[in-house]
Amino acid sequence: MKVYVNDTPVDILPGMTVKHALIYAGLLKDREFLKKVYDEWGNEIGLDGALSEGAKIYVK
Repeated sequence: MKVYVNDTPVDILPGMTVKHALIYAGLLKDREFLKKVYDEWGNEIGLDGALSEGAKIYVK
């Protein structure tokens, strides 16, 4: 399924989490992740959050 990380399309498998999307996008390489992740409406979401087809997340 396709999700968008900082407006860049990323293909992940169904059931994968925000953390997986960030890894596939190359944004989660270090053990420490100090930035916050938000959905398209500005709500903060955790790394274990679920994603659905076409979801848009932003790292700030």
